[in-house]
Amino acid sequence: MTAMLASVNSLEEAQLIINTTIDIIDLKQPEQGALGALSTDTVTQIVQFVNQQKPISATIGDLPMQADLVYNAVTAMTKTGVDYIKIGFFPDGDWQSIITSLGTITQQGHRLIAVLFADTQPDLNTLKQLKKAGFIGVMLDTMNKSKGSLLQVMPLTKIDEFVTLARHHQLLCGLAGSLKQQDISKLMPFNADYLGFRGALCENHNRTAQLNNDAINLILSYFK
Repeated sequence: MTAMLASVNSLEEAQLIINTTIDIIDLKQPEQGALGALSTDTVTQIVQFVNQQKPISATIGDLPMQADLVYNAVTAMTKTGVDYIKIGFFPDGDWQSIITSLGTITQQGHRLIAVLFADTQPDLNTLKQLKKAGFIGVMLDTMNKSKGSLLQVMPLTKIDEFVTLARHHQLLCGLAGSLKQQDISKLMPFNADYLGFRGALCENHNRTAQLNNDAINLILSYFK
């Protein structure tokens, strides 16, 4: 059954959703980009508050595709105690060097999730390399939020191919990218492991605004 992931940008927002049926709490700062990161101190504070009541993922930020920068950011995030660390694979840069370097971190038991951006036409053959390096999951998201939602930048057939490949490689699979209420029924048949939301849960559907209880409950109603 497909789970629901909700992105929060503070301890206060984590406190707001901790008693809901949201399945996964994701930590990021939308004001800092597609995968803007919270400070490791803030992440640690939220992890301690949640106290294993729900799984937590956290992003490392919109970093240049340089192996040393990405490796150091992931290493720092491993010290916070989050369950999953999300790494955005942005256009350009040496993806293979990054994947290889992060393989040493997966060997230590840390669970890494690669985020590919649908609006950059990612090479889905990368999933095989990620599995070989020990990544636990992959996710489709959107990089340029002004271009619209995941379904506006990638056809359903390609999304289906992504989920099918993730299953083939035994990787956890997530779908996100400015998802709206009307997108849920179109994505549910693919049986991804989770759908991720931020803007749809906020005041006026503005991803940099604060979470809104009514908006949260509306999206949650699709996951019962």
